[in-house]
Amino acid sequence: MVRTYREVANENLLRTAEDAMSRVIDHWGDLPPSMNDAVEQFRTQLEAAIDSVEFVKRALDREVPENDCRDGPP
Repeated sequence: MVRTYREVANENLLRTAEDAMSRVIDHWGDLPPSMNDAVEQFRTQLEAAIDSVEFVKRALDREVPENDCRDGPP
């Protein structure tokens, strides 16, 4: 599957936000719907902020080479 740097960046940032919230409320297990809604709103705002800077948008729209597809930072 072809992925862009944008997708990788968004996935990593969202995973970080979700992990942080889950640690705070780990006794609940899954995040409650209101927090899932907040994560979705954060994702939308993050994408809008990224797209507002044209050179960043162009860089993130490039495809990630197959050998560079990782689940997270090294």
